[in-house]
Amino acid sequence: MKVLGIDPGTAACGYGIVHESGGRLRAVVSGCWRTSARERLDVRLMRIFVGVQELVAEHAPDAVALEESFVGADARIALSVGQARGAVLVAAASAGVECAEYAPARVKQAVCGYGRAEKEQMQRMVKLILGLDAEPDSTHAADALAVAICHALAPPLLEVAG
Repeated sequence: MKVLGIDPGTAACGYGIVHESGGRLRAVVSGCWRTSARERLDVRLMRIFVGVQELVAEHAPDAVALEESFVGADARIALSVGQARGAVLVAAASAGVECAEYAPARVKQAVCGYGRAEKEQMQRMVKLILGLDAEPDSTHAADALAVAICHALAPPLLEVAG
C-alpha cells in the first residue's frame, strides 16, 4: 500500500508518501509547499491542488490521508487550513483516490504511542519508523509522513483488534 499523507495549511502544506509492503514502511518522498501571504488565496490553493495532482500522477498512491483540522483560538487559521484541506480533497477525488482523515491525537498515538506527543518527538519517531538518515526537513513534512504512517498501519491494527 502506498499512502500520500498531507499536513494541510496555506502558508506551509506538508506532504509525504509512505510505501508499506510486508509490514515494512519506507519513505518515498516528502516535502512542503510554501506560499506567501502576499499571494492571492486562489493562487495559493491552486499551488496545493496542482501539487497533490502531480504527486498522485507520479506516484499513484492507493490513498490520501489528511490530518483533521485543529480548531484553536484563531478562527482565521482554522478557515485557512480548511480551505487547504478542501483543495487536497478535490485534487484526490478528481484522480479517483480514496481519502481518509485522522485526528492529530490519533496520528500521534499511532506514531509515538502517546496522543499528546511534541513535534520534536514526532520527527524523531518518523525518522526511526522509516529508517531515515535524518529527520524530515520540516515539521510539516514530518507530520505528513506521520499521517501516512498512521493510515498505512490502520489495516494491520484493525485485523489485530479483531
